[in-house]
Amino acid sequence: MLKLIQYIKGYVIIKVWGFSPERFMNLCSNHHLFLWDITNHGDHYTMSISLKDFYKLRTITRKTGTRAVIQKRCGLPFFIPKLRRRKFFIIGLLGSILFWMWMSGYIWAIEFQGNYYVSEDELMEFMGGQDIYIGMKQAEVQIEELEKALRRNYDIITWTSARIDGTRMVIQIKENDLQPIPEEEPVREEGVGYDLTAVKDGTVVSIITRMGVPLVTEGSEVKKGDVLVQGSIPIYNDDQTVRNYQYYVADADIYLQCKYEAVEILPIRHEEKLYSGKEKKIPVLDIFGRRVKLGMFRNPYVTYDVIEDVKQVKLLDNYYLPIFYGTIHVREYTVIEKKYSKEEAKTYFYTRINKIMKTLMEKGVQIIEKNVTMKKDIENWYVNIDFDIIEKTGKSVPAPSWVPEITEPASQS
Repeated sequence: MLKLIQYIKGYVIIKVWGFSPERFMNLCSNHHLFLWDITNHGDHYTMSISLKDFYKLRTITRKTGTRAVIQKRCGLPFFIPKLRRRKFFIIGLLGSILFWMWMSGYIWAIEFQGNYYVSEDELMEFMGGQDIYIGMKQAEVQIEELEKALRRNYDIITWTSARIDGTRMVIQIKENDLQPIPEEEPVREEGVGYDLTAVKDGTVVSIITRMGVPLVTEGSEVKKGDVLVQGSIPIYNDDQTVRNYQYYVADADIYLQCKYEAVEILPIRHEEKLYSGKEKKIPVLDIFGRRVKLGMFRNPYVTYDVIEDVKQVKLLDNYYLPIFYGTIHVREYTVIEKKYSKEEAKTYFYTRINKIMKTLMEKGVQIIEKNVTMKKDIENWYVNIDFDIIEKTGKSVPAPSWVPEITEPASQS
């Protein structure tokens, strides 16, 4: 901060020599003239002093028999006069500042993180349907609505977080390839009870009830949809008949031993690309969405891949510009048909099963027994996955309302 103030006010670097430079510096201190960056060069000293204080040195140099001359002028007071003679430079500088300020109000890059199954092309197409695109104003982006739309549109996406850094939008995604996200709990109304029901078939391993009436115990066999904890608590008359019900939101930790079953399929026949090694390179430049190919190109290949090695220009870590440059690689290949061997199929299924197990464990599911069988037919390899698991269960559903029974009086003959 001190250096900034010194630069704004202006200062000079001076050379001092003569009869007594040391007495010169002492008198400057006594007269409250601040000196800094003092350097002894043997026969003279160099030091910095503010522009205002420099004009007060004449009396001190006379008293000490020294001389002080300016070696260098520094600071804004010396810089501004130079700019006055360079009007076009000032206009260009101000124009550049205004241009970059205007550019910083737009989104010039969209980056996805964490997506594995949903491709970036598919996500970008979806973003276009939500009126989110490269080149739009940052103020028009509704972050929360975009996050909700992604979760609604893709069952496999369980969590999203979007933010804007500089001129870049970063969207973080977490996927779950095992099952769709659970249905949202119903909006709970005042005075209405809610039961906890089983999400799938299984055996109750443990149950800890905090609110409601448990209808099952450890070891109970349940079916999907069975009520596990009742949210309506009966109030009895003296004769043990139900007078009324009090309604609560059932709350419990219920763990169920159940099955996780899945089938993974891998086609035996598949096509592979055999590259010939022939390749053409085309330099490209893309500015504001308009692409220019630098050079002439005629495609001599029948089947080929086009691979873009394009980079976006950025000034800082998060300040991207709508300018791209790079090279397009056109590579020739021929298609050959191959079959997956048993070992190759095992390697593929091993990776898939490990991913499934990792996802289950991340959800807090305990795998107690694994049974995996592999087989094939004429067209496909198959793996049947059969896991015995223990997982938390319980879905909140509205409890049925209680209606008192009305007993009709017996008819008299």
